[in-house]
Formats: sequence, C-alpha cells, structure tokens
Amino acid sequence: MAAAIVLAVLVVLVFLFGRGQSGPAATPINARPDPYAANLPISQLAMSESSNLAGGKVTYLDGHIANTGNRTVTGITIQVLFRDDAHEVVQNETQALKLIRMREPYIDVEPVSAAPLKSGGSADFRLIFDTVADNWNGEFPEIRIHHVDTH
Repeated sequence: MAAAIVLAVLVVLVFLFGRGQSGPAATPINARPDPYAANLPISQLAMSESSNLAGGKVTYLDGHIANTGNRTVTGITIQVLFRDDAHEVVQNETQALKLIRMREPYIDVEPVSAAPLKSGGSADFRLIFDTVADNWNGEFPEIRIHHVDTH
C-alpha cells in the first residue's frame, strides 16, 4: 500500500514538473489568432543575417507594427512559420515580439511591456532566430499574431 502511494506521488511529480523541461511548446499551425490581432497590421518586412561568435548564422526579421485599435498593447506573442519549396511548414516558432529600442551603435530590443503600444501608435520590431531549418525555402516566413495583452 505504501509503495503504491509513493509511486502515485512520483507519477504526479513527473507529470507536473517533467513536462516543462523540453522548452516551450510551439503554437499549433491551426491555432486561431488573437481577436485584437486585426488591429495590429504588420508592414515593412525585411530580413537579414549575421554570424554569431560560435560560427553559426543568426537570422533577423524586422518590421513595423501599428495599433489601430482602441486599447494599449502591453505584450504580443508572434507565431512564425518557415516553409520549404513544397510549401510545407519546416519550422514553427513562437516568441514574444520585441520592439527596437535604439539603432545606434547597434540595434537593441525590448519587450512591448517596456514601451506599450498605445492606440494610434506604431513601432519597429525585430524577431531573432538563432537557427532556421536547413530546408527553408528562403522566402519571408508567415507571421501570425497569436496572443495580445492589452489594457
């Protein structure tokens, strides 16, 4: 009886604490966008790459986002889908949108919560990808606003 109780406790602990160790789960491809996303048009997309200190490549996706709604935005979670030549998703990444805080002497970013996007406001942003799938077709990835925090 005591062994069964200990086993049950272990199973519960593994279930509760073992799940988060593999990193954040990707947003499902068929997930619905946040209802407020329609008020946050994205434009002026540009991509660039640079080398990192480990000899790898870092990919940047810069753009501009506007808030045409009536709320102040304090956080935005973006889903980015990279596709291959067959238009199949080869990388599905979810990350917090970071606004560009300054451009000189280098581009520095900050979370939206540090500079909330007021109604009628707009800002430049940068998404950073330490790795991109080898079979990515090189075209602009699909960007979806998955979640928006407002007040």
